[in-house]
Amino acid sequence: MRPIEKFSLTLADISRLLGANSTLEESALLQIEISGVTQSDSDIENGDVFIGIPGLKTHGARYASTAKERGAIAFVTDEAGAKIFTDLPTLVVKNPREAAALISCALYREPMRDLHSIGITGTNGKTTVTTLLHQMFQMAGRDSGLVGTVETRIGSERFKSERTTPEATQVQALAAVMKERHMRHFVMEVSSHAISMQRIKGSHFSYVGFTNLTQDHLDFHGGMQEYFAAKSKLFTFEFADLGFINVDDPYGEKLAISSEIPIVTLSRSKKNAQWHYVDYFNENSGVAIQIRGTGGILIEATTSLRGGYNLDNLLMAIAMAHEAGIDPVEIAAIVPKLNGAEGRLDAVNLGQDFGAFVDYAHTPDAVSNVLRTSKEFTTGKVIAVLGCGGNRDASKRPLMGEALLKNCDVAIFTSDNPRDENPEDILKEMIGSQKITSPSRVIPNRAEAISYAVSLASNGDCVLILGKGHESGQEIAGVISPFDDKLILADAIEVKK
Repeated sequence: MRPIEKFSLTLADISRLLGANSTLEESALLQIEISGVTQSDSDIENGDVFIGIPGLKTHGARYASTAKERGAIAFVTDEAGAKIFTDLPTLVVKNPREAAALISCALYREPMRDLHSIGITGTNGKTTVTTLLHQMFQMAGRDSGLVGTVETRIGSERFKSERTTPEATQVQALAAVMKERHMRHFVMEVSSHAISMQRIKGSHFSYVGFTNLTQDHLDFHGGMQEYFAAKSKLFTFEFADLGFINVDDPYGEKLAISSEIPIVTLSRSKKNAQWHYVDYFNENSGVAIQIRGTGGILIEATTSLRGGYNLDNLLMAIAMAHEAGIDPVEIAAIVPKLNGAEGRLDAVNLGQDFGAFVDYAHTPDAVSNVLRTSKEFTTGKVIAVLGCGGNRDASKRPLMGEALLKNCDVAIFTSDNPRDENPEDILKEMIGSQKITSPSRVIPNRAEAISYAVSLASNGDCVLILGKGHESGQEIAGVISPFDDKLILADAIEVKK
């Protein structure tokens, strides 16, 4: 999606911005005026500059001929890419990813600085915090944009998202659209991949938030310290003005000390944090909360969100909303109306006498948290189904398997998105040396595993389908087939009834 307003830069402007090399003279570069930028040949529009980025499997320059056919009039790439394709006016740079971000920011006139932009990072909770913030802003009469794992929203308009944080060209174009449509706030999930791969280069946030850090993505980062270092980059003046940090998390506590930017501390239990819970307790209608904030502010409300981790997410959203200017009295009135994000402890209720939920939990910590939370509102057994994704961090698989077996009454091991790996091999890594005894089982077929879980459920039990959450497909050997946990779970419940 791009703004209706037309933007332009000359290739000479871009060359100076990037310090790029070109075979063309300055006078020739001045004659080439670009109106868009993309690194995807399928998104090309007439007048675009195409960015050729080296990838894991192939170089983006190999798609430059298609980009030209579709209307690209210039090409930015590295030396390797320039040797692959030579049939467009070309600028050669060391880092095409950085170039994509810088060109986008310049072309759209740094739109994020004209919005009240908020970025949320952390292993778990990003989607929930951003969703809650978007809901709060909308309910307070402040039209807002949202970019995240599940969806992109511009006010009340909704689009399916492809990844947690889009490519830099898409981020800036979306921000420009939101500015054009007079959105007041722009809320975005910021993944560690996005930070490391410079998708947010040139972006600037009014506020950034850190939820927590637990094991994930070590296949990409190499280790927890590298993972933490990637997240920490967001808390610098390059990217933000003010940080909100959950100091109950040990990495959050560390970040609060080392952060370059001013910070606001958040805690569920530490009364010296600037925002903290005075008290919270379960009621029939939800969880009654009392929150103390900066300046002695007290917010009392009831929320339908369950579990300690969701209270952490809610606390961050409330603190940011207040800092953004929403009155505490209005916040207290809004909180009971808030819903969690899609696929996050998402209920499937067809009148059955047991609970049934779908959740995106796909890290050891998230699996433990959601299973423990389910026990808070379940009088019977907790029956859980879980798999691990293929071609992703394999070191977390045994930890996820252990979290599953330890925290529920019936553990059902199954497939998630095996991708290019053998599902049986993934399951063996999940189980390790653990003993699986009946009625717990290993059922590789995910639909069969869900049906089996439902068949075991009786009055007062809770069935949890973990790992895929909002996803609507399952990827096996490069093919994505329709698969929605909520629909499969609903079908199994109907059969049982």
